[in-house]
Amino acid sequence: MRGAGFACCNRCASLPQGSGNSAVSDPADSVFPAGAVVGAMAGFAEPAAAGSAAASGFTAGVATVARRRLLKAAVFRPQAEFVPGERQADGDGQAPDDAGSQSAGFADLRQLPRTVWGTIQDISPHVLVLGEGDRVQRFALTPDAVAWCGTQLEPASLLQGDQAIVRLNPSGRNVADRIWANIGRVTGIISERSGNQLLVNEGATRKTQVIALQPRSLGRIQVRFPTLEPGYLVDIIGIRKRDELIGMIPATSQPAYPAQRLPAPPLVSGRLPDSIGGSATWHEPRDEPPGILGVFYPALDPETACAEDLAGGMSHGYSRMPYLAIGSVLRVTNDCTGSSCLMPVTGCAPIGRLFNDRCVTCGTSPRGRVADLTPASFIALGGELERGCFNATITIGG
Repeated sequence: MRGAGFACCNRCASLPQGSGNSAVSDPADSVFPAGAVVGAMAGFAEPAAAGSAAASGFTAGVATVARRRLLKAAVFRPQAEFVPGERQADGDGQAPDDAGSQSAGFADLRQLPRTVWGTIQDISPHVLVLGEGDRVQRFALTPDAVAWCGTQLEPASLLQGDQAIVRLNPSGRNVADRIWANIGRVTGIISERSGNQLLVNEGATRKTQVIALQPRSLGRIQVRFPTLEPGYLVDIIGIRKRDELIGMIPATSQPAYPAQRLPAPPLVSGRLPDSIGGSATWHEPRDEPPGILGVFYPALDPETACAEDLAGGMSHGYSRMPYLAIGSVLRVTNDCTGSSCLMPVTGCAPIGRLFNDRCVTCGTSPRGRVADLTPASFIALGGELERGCFNATITIGG
């Protein structure tokens, strides 16, 4: 799209033109400076605010192109900073100067707790052999390495053929300390119940998901989700078996109300807040590559033609959040660990807008979900997948 001559918003259109014939450079090159926000809108996520995006000339086609390039940039682009509570020092013992660095604040793939995905080909108390296509990787397991497959267990208890997400230890690229086997998650609105089987609507662009409730797990799930009937929200973590999820544990706690009767959100006034608190969750990667670092945002600008935006028939969510567009930059902070980094918005999370639950990983978060992370992003920020969430704060533009 270089040379196409479009501007993603009025702010970008007003910037001085660089060399060449295009008014705005390639989105993968232009949206990542520290503090940059693409398509951020000053109003809160109310239906009346949608008109200003249309006036900027931002179209669904442009959003699609920008999203593809941003996804590529999030995976392949060299990035500079990860903040696990404190900044890394350079060889002189001084914190690096990020002034003038276009990638300042973004996740440094060399410093993040990395994740790898694959099928277990062999495992022992000390070694994991993981296969992905024709590629085979061997990882040494730390003495305190643990695994999860419905419950916490020893890594050697996993089976050949299990689908695994592996967290690598910072001590080395081929050292693993955490394994999640066959883990899955379904978040949405119950559309039908037949016995102990639930059909769940996850949004307009996703297939209906099936949850099989086990008698031994049903009581634990209903402590958090007491009403498992059509029209009610549900969020369950379990064991993925092809197109069915064996429900094991509730991902979060949710007040018992139908999705169409969302409680009135708290009143807000004044200027756009600098930061928004709530809970950060994760989602299964359906149509996105595993390992991508990004965040689905609950209040994506309707002008980006997100087909899921009206999921559940709701025009607004519980958390009052400003509209953003694909490619906007958020600083996501895990309030429990202090880990923080900038991430691009790579998709929408309309179902998440309907929840007004709290995360209690450390203390009690404000009500509402503010970020829906990819598994790689969730783990990189110190999250444990089986816990479902962590208390989070997001800052627009970093």
